Amino acid sequence: MFARPEVVVLPVAGLSTRNLPATKAMHKGFLCLNNLPIIQYAVDACAEAGVKEVVFIYSDDTCRNMYEHYFTPNKKLEEKLLRSDKLELWEAIKRTVPTGMKFSFACQDEPKGNGHAILCAKDIIGERDFMVMWVDDVYVCPGQGILSQLLDVYERFGGMVENVIKFPKDQLSRYGVLTGVQCENNIILAKGVVEKPKVEEIDSDYASMGPYVLPNLILDLLPQVTKGSNGEINLTDAINLAAQQGCPLRGVVTNAERYDCGTNEELAKSNIRLSIRENKVLYDEAVKTIKELNQQL
Repeated sequence: MFARPEVVVLPVAGLSTRNLPATKAMHKGFLCLNNLPIIQYAVDACAEAGVKEVVFIYSDDTCRNMYEHYFTPNKKLEEKLLRSDKLELWEAIKRTVPTGMKFSFACQDEPKGNGHAILCAKDIIGERDFMVMWVDDVYVCPGQGILSQLLDVYERFGGMVENVIKFPKDQLSRYGVLTGVQCENNIILAKGVVEKPKVEEIDSDYASMGPYVLPNLILDLLPQVTKGSNGEINLTDAINLAAQQGCPLRGVVTNAERYDCGTNEELAKSNIRLSIRENKVLYDEAVKTIKELNQQL
C-alpha cells in the first residue's frame, strides 16, 4: 500500500484569453458553471478526497487576492445572512471553505508552460508526492469523486496515475496521448505519453487529461524537460521522461463526466448540459424551448 498524497497543485496563472472579455477583470476560476465558480468544483473534489493542502499557482497579486479572499471565511457576511434568516445562502457560503484545508500560494511570474507552473510549487511541496488538477476541466461523478478514484489506484500501485479519456483518433492530436498501452478493465498501463502527437504517431485511443497523482520525482525531472512543440515546458513531457526511466504510468478510465470550461463556447455548452442534468425544472423548460424554436425555424 502506498500512502495517499495530501497536497494538490492548482495552476491558476495566466491571462485566460480564451475566456475574454469576462477574464479582463477576474480570473477564469470565478466564471460560473451551474451557479458555482469553477474553482469550487476543484476544491470540493480535493475536500472529498481528504486533501489537506491546496497550492494555487498565481501570476500576479490581483490573481492571488481573488483566491485568497474567496477561500477566507467571511464572518460579517455569514452573520448578516443568519440575521436575515437566509439559511440556504448561509450554508452555501459556509461550504465554500472546506474545514481544515490549508491554502498556499506560489507565484509564476512568466508564462513558461504548465510544467513550469508546477515547478513553482516545489518549495511548498517539499519531499511529498502530490496531485495536479486543471481548473478549467470540471469533473462531476455520480459517487466517489475523481481524485478519490485515482488515489485508490495509486494506493495499490504507486508510480504515476492519471485520468484518461478515450477520443476518436482524429481528435487525439489536441492532447497528450498514452503510448504502448495494456488494458485491464478500467486501468491502462502505459509505456509513456506524447504531447499533441501527429496522427501517424498515435498508437492508442487514450488522452492524458488530468488530474494527476505524481511522485516527487517529477519535480526533479521538470528542469530537465526541453521546451515542447508549443515552446513551453509541459508536465506531460516530464511524466513521459519518468516513464522512460522506469516509473510506472497508469491511466484510469473513471466514471466522471467532463465539463470543458476552457473557452466561452465550451463553457456555455457545459452550463447547458450540467444545469439541465442537475435540475428537472430546467430540463422540462429546455425541452419546451427547443420545441418552440423548431417551430420557428
